Amino acid sequence: MRIFKLKLVLFLIIFQSCKDDNCGECFTPPQSFSFEIVDKTSGENLFTNGTFNSNEITITDNLYNDEPIDFSFISQNDINIIHINSIGWETETVNLKIRIADNHIFDFYVDAERKIEDCCSYTDYNDIMVLNSEFELNTESGTYVIFTE
Repeated sequence: MRIFKLKLVLFLIIFQSCKDDNCGECFTPPQSFSFEIVDKTSGENLFTNGTFNSNEITITDNLYNDEPIDFSFISQNDINIIHINSIGWETETVNLKIRIADNHIFDFYVDAERKIEDCCSYTDYNDIMVLNSEFELNTESGTYVIFTE
């Protein structure tokens, strides 16, 4: 019995030495990306005015044999934006093609690197590009406004 208690005490000491109490809880999720598709001339949201239907959106990754990418469409209060929150959970490069029905709207390239520093994990974005379309980043909302004709 005495040997068992000694082994138990040694086990607890070893186990406690592996624990780093200085880290605490520290996790930063990656940035999500939102896109509003608007008419270049009028500035109208093309989902709100009925030009596009949200059921016809497809997003694929050109780097991975046009693998479908998860996204959501936010229609509450007629906001009507495409929202992608699956990028940056790991180190990755994506080159997304965003299509609505038969229309290629734009490409979205992201080079993301997941890092751990001082016990905290976060995503560092090496490159973020909207390609094949005019756009403007709304710095207040963080939404990319994509202009189409």
